[in-house]
Amino acid sequence: MFHKMPFILLAVIFLSALCNPYIPESAQSVFFALGASIKSLIMFFLPFVIFGLLFKTAAQLAKQATKIIVFLLIAICCSNFLSTMLSFNVGMLVHHFDLSIALPQDHAGLQPAWVLALPKWVSNAQAMFAGLILGLALSLIRPAAAANLSSYLERGVNQVLRGFLLAMPLFIAGFAMKLAHDGVIVSILKDYALIFAVVALAVFSYIALIYMAASGFKLPRFLGSVKNMLPAAVAGFGSMSSAAAMPLTIVGAEKNASHPDVARAAIPATVNIHLIGDCFAIPIFAFAVLKNFGAPQPELLAYLTFAFYFVMAKFSVAAIPGGGIIVMLPVLESCLGFNAEMMSLITALYILFDPVITCANVLGNGGFAMLFSKFFGKRILNSSTEMEESVK
Repeated sequence: MFHKMPFILLAVIFLSALCNPYIPESAQSVFFALGASIKSLIMFFLPFVIFGLLFKTAAQLAKQATKIIVFLLIAICCSNFLSTMLSFNVGMLVHHFDLSIALPQDHAGLQPAWVLALPKWVSNAQAMFAGLILGLALSLIRPAAAANLSSYLERGVNQVLRGFLLAMPLFIAGFAMKLAHDGVIVSILKDYALIFAVVALAVFSYIALIYMAASGFKLPRFLGSVKNMLPAAVAGFGSMSSAAAMPLTIVGAEKNASHPDVARAAIPATVNIHLIGDCFAIPIFAFAVLKNFGAPQPELLAYLTFAFYFVMAKFSVAAIPGGGIIVMLPVLESCLGFNAEMMSLITALYILFDPVITCANVLGNGGFAMLFSKFFGKRILNSSTEMEESVK
């Protein structure tokens, strides 16, 4: 079913948009409620998935895990910073456009027929650090117990991921209904085509370069790796949540990576903080808004300061619809001089483009995991082999 998932999800989105005018709003509300309920279930079980994956990796890595984790965080910061600096050049080009962007009209939008509110029993960040710390500690104290627990957790995680995969078409259908009902897709294509084209061309060109590099610049492997990530990309587009699309991202990254276990562990650690789509879209939107209000483009030094705080703020972003722009508003205000009207406009633009941005975030995480596996896979496998020998 996984190989057919891109076509299934694309068909679901197309049919939802095509049939939307003929479906009663009450039925659309039910579909949206089902999709939102599935998303709530995914978000509820995500801490377990993250804990299980990172516990296994930390237990395998043992003493070398700390070095790999530190490098992973450094690599994420470098990737986000590079993306943000590349968007500076695109933003300068946008600032020369003749732009006059109007604020979209506010409307209530489609509301779900019901709301499934599940308790947040533990945050994703807490699950991530708990998995890493407990995996390290138990592997050093009781390596055999750590290996057994890793095996049980892996089986449980696989069952949860299979359930997510089966529910994904219904999940996407609900959010596609909302996008079609609210006219977001029409607004993107009609009123914001120029900015959309610039952002999409810049970010997806950069992501394609990442996949080409990870594929050794071999076209067949490049095409295969992109194909493997299409289900996750479509899920990100439909749900506007990198976290909700994470199960499919993990599956795609495993298929692409030379060392699947490494990619499997990298995705949960990067899903909320490695956001290439945001790193391109928000700065480019910022330049467009500055031009729209007649403000000069930022100097390089001011933009460097903005980029530094921008990358640091990524560690507080929740990968949920609209989450990327909310925490960036104070940075835009302090570093680029945004006023209330500017912040309202960039927030509206971001929300309108959130499906595309999230799609780019998901693809970027898949490419990052592929590169990370390529450069650090052998070291991790050697650590795993040494641990297994010590247990025996």
